[in-house]
Amino acid sequence: MKLPLLHVYSRPGCHLCEQLVEELQPMIRGRARFEVLNIDTQRAWTEKYATRIPVIELDGHFVCQYHLDADAINAALSGT
Repeated sequence: MKLPLLHVYSRPGCHLCEQLVEELQPMIRGRARFEVLNIDTQRAWTEKYATRIPVIELDGHFVCQYHLDADAINAALSGT
């Protein structure tokens, strides 16, 4: 079974982004995968997220931003 893929919208040097990724890794281990996307690599992402990072999405749906919201992540991964 293929694990769900969370997208973490970020940019290099973002302290909040680095902290969120560190907290996210152990929380989703074995339940989901994640990919960190640099918003500066695509104009649409830069315009959409600008200073809102980090943002986590699952299948294009917003899950949380700025800080890891464990309840929101768990709800998204359980489909509720």
